[in-house]
Amino acid sequence: MTRDNGAGSTKQMPDVASNSMVDHIHTTLDWVGMSEIHLPARVSDTLAGERPVSTSIQAYVNLANADAKGIHMSRLFLMLEETFGDHSVSAGSIEQLLRNFLQTHEGLSTRGFVQLDFEYSMRRAALKSSYSGWKSYPVSIKGTLCEEGMRIELSVEVPYSSTCPCSAALSRQLIQEQFRKDFAEGKVDADAVFEWLGTEEGVLATPHSQRSIAQVRVLLDHTEGDAFPITALIDSIEGALKTPVQTAVKRVDEQEFALLNGQNLMFCEDAARRLKTALNPQPCYKDFWLRVNHLESLHAHNAVAIVTKEVDGGYLPIP
Repeated sequence: MTRDNGAGSTKQMPDVASNSMVDHIHTTLDWVGMSEIHLPARVSDTLAGERPVSTSIQAYVNLANADAKGIHMSRLFLMLEETFGDHSVSAGSIEQLLRNFLQTHEGLSTRGFVQLDFEYSMRRAALKSSYSGWKSYPVSIKGTLCEEGMRIELSVEVPYSSTCPCSAALSRQLIQEQFRKDFAEGKVDADAVFEWLGTEEGVLATPHSQRSIAQVRVLLDHTEGDAFPITALIDSIEGALKTPVQTAVKRVDEQEFALLNGQNLMFCEDAARRLKTALNPQPCYKDFWLRVNHLESLHAHNAVAIVTKEVDGGYLPIP
């Protein structure tokens, strides 16, 4: 390698990777590359179209040549900038990127991998009022090109509210007992009961609920140039759970949110079953892995349920 010193002269610069006198251990490596590469990009969404995002990227190839000291990391970086500078992030652009990875590492590598992590902002309407606000969802897109072909995965995290069915039943029991105590004598008057139900003494117990998180990973049935069903997947998750966290709200929205929580009591097992039922019939998801995390308000620990599509050779039901 030579460098121009600016005065028309050049000098030889050391290439340690190629010319090191120190021998290396002759073995293959599963992945070599870079992480925490921060690049702006445009992601292609099947429903929302093209959207700008700020990504943190991991890019790797394997080192299949045991005699080689290493890979050409700068080539990975330059191809990332070139690809996502000229094209939106889609299944097609990711596949072309990984093929370029392998083409520029011919004789060294046989597999390529890229992962893009970013926050995906969506404007969400309030439940009842005219208000709306931005919500941000963590999203990951992974592409793997290997001997078996191309594999594209999409992962999202969706926050929601979960109200404990057991706590709701215990609260109802306390309210019943208080009602019997306060109305033990005489004929029950409807107006008096109506007023009583609006007091803290009447509804003296409420069930506990907590912010919860659904982590969903899907294996996509992609074709060349496909956009990603980011919005569609998030909509499916929130539609199945019924209690997505809100942005800007008025009191009418908060009341509706309380109603939805009361109508959708769920343990973590219930939430996982809802999501499995919602995702199973969708043909664009060849496989899925999902984990629901209820960040308990009663306990210091979390309640967790994990489920997969149960495809032969597919995702394993591991945490």
